[in-house]
Amino acid sequence: VQLQASGGGLVQAGGSLRLSCVASGNIFRIKDMGWYRRAPGKQRDLVAEITSTGAITYADSVKGRVTISRDHAKNMVYLQMNSLEPEDTAVYYCKAAVATSLYTSPNTYWGQGTQVTVSS
Repeated sequence: VQLQASGGGLVQAGGSLRLSCVASGNIFRIKDMGWYRRAPGKQRDLVAEITSTGAITYADSVKGRVTISRDHAKNMVYLQMNSLEPEDTAVYYCKAAVATSLYTSPNTYWGQGTQVTVSS
């Protein structure tokens, strides 16, 4: 299973970006999908997560500014980020809990990360 993230870049404060992540490979079922980020010198933290039934969790720091969504048919997860702040600068990673067969529990897979830089 591979996760490929895209959509990062350089944006001015107040701007918007949309991140995308596609899962491919031996996929039977995807349970949860989400986005995490690691700012320079900090640990990797949750940004947003969405379950297979659509339940969503947002980090307090991004509530009201980001929207997570997924396309089950395409095995994709998206992160729409608005009103970006310099504090949002980080490498953003997508994550997915993927079962590769009916008889196996989901394992966690990570994408390679996409850089988001917000200038002031």
